[in-house]
Amino acid sequence: MKTLVGGAVAAVIGVIGLAVWFKEFLTLLAGAIPVMLLLGGCLALYLGFDELKDTWQKETPVEPAVAGGGAEDTSQLKKENEALKKELESLKAQK
Repeated sequence: MKTLVGGAVAAVIGVIGLAVWFKEFLTLLAGAIPVMLLLGGCLALYLGFDELKDTWQKETPVEPAVAGGGAEDTSQLKKENEALKKELESLKAQK
């Protein structure tokens, strides 16, 4: 939230600075300051909004997808796991 507010303030100051120092903007030295403030403020606004969007998504829990039959799948996965462990041990023994 701090990023969002700070970004908004920096963007406003950047726009005001761009309007006030328009002649100096053409010389590139004084004109670079408002442009950097404007771009930095926009980036901070984007990051702040993205952070805010993430907090909104955390508040709404997503239910995990459950596949298939539960206990049957678990026992099958355990069997596959044991077979892979045995294969790994045999490969280690070959070295």
